Amino acid sequence: MTPRVTIVHERFTEFAGSEQVVAQLAQLWPDAPVRAPIALPDGLPPVLRERVRGTGLSRLVRRGGGYAHLLPALPLAMRRLSLGDPDVVVASHHAFANQVVHATTAPVISYVHSPARWVWDPAMRAGEAGGAAGAAMLGAFAAAYRPADRKAAVRLAGIVANSRAVAERIAQWWDQPSTVVHPPVDTEYYTPDEDVPREEFLLLAGRLVPYKRPALAIEAARRAGMRLVVAGDGRMRAECERVAGPHTEFVGRVPDDQLRSLFRRCAALLMPGVEDFGIVPVEAQACGAPVIATGAGGALDTVVPGRTGELVHFGSGDGAGLTQRWALALRELDPGHYRVGAVREHAEGFSSQRFRSSMNALIGTIMD
Repeated sequence: MTPRVTIVHERFTEFAGSEQVVAQLAQLWPDAPVRAPIALPDGLPPVLRERVRGTGLSRLVRRGGGYAHLLPALPLAMRRLSLGDPDVVVASHHAFANQVVHATTAPVISYVHSPARWVWDPAMRAGEAGGAAGAAMLGAFAAAYRPADRKAAVRLAGIVANSRAVAERIAQWWDQPSTVVHPPVDTEYYTPDEDVPREEFLLLAGRLVPYKRPALAIEAARRAGMRLVVAGDGRMRAECERVAGPHTEFVGRVPDDQLRSLFRRCAALLMPGVEDFGIVPVEAQACGAPVIATGAGGALDTVVPGRTGELVHFGSGDGAGLTQRWALALRELDPGHYRVGAVREHAEGFSSQRFRSSMNALIGTIMD
């Protein structure tokens, strides 16, 4: 008998990687209601738009989707979500979703994009909080929340990590085991085009925010004297433009069809940040583009050195030394070394169909 499933997510203020995960879960269980403390259905795909239900907190979201002022209210909102009468709850967790264990007697299985790094890693708070005062306030909130975060994890019926790096954080911060199931990538839309020739430019795609470290790749491209296209926007854009070389072009945030065209034409995609998983690099590989990435985090799962791209590893001293290693990797790049077919084949292992099949089998095993 098919179990009655309720899907829980933390917020629907945009449609990005974690929302793609929820959309695939909703496709897997077409009758499952989808609940979140904050839900702005506009902009969501049809599989979610009519099924998502939020709470009164949704009316307090600021223009542009700002919700940081609601952070202290979110753990309690999760504990009080109305879930119906499910046989199992599947939670999509960034920071607070696991608190839903207090809202139901049904088993809760958590798909963890990452334990909240700003809760457990002081470096993340320093980089994201907007100044010393903000970092201190966020640090105090994090310290108060950590025990509740760990206690909720202990009560979960099962934990799914989106990468090996996230599984390691779950073990370190929650002291819990997990099973890795990589997120879904739309490999049916992101495909190579044999009629489109590769061009001599590198591509950096995504939000220009501190943890993605876009300035590292931009400065490395300048040092290497290579052409770079930057597709994305964010609060670091001014800094990125300041360190950019004469061969760097900023095109802003682009629609999916234009991004796919860039993937198909670029010599390589650059991923300088340490991602929990990183869907963009797999989308690029699905289009046959190799990826140059920092050798940490999700890139260790998604980039195969010598076959689908290269990894630039941390070293002693970091900082300028890492930038120099990046510049060297870019100068040594030989796009002709990577076979489009092999790069594409690797990306197909992260397909949406594979994700749904893996999640269905895993949850069936946990429920037996």
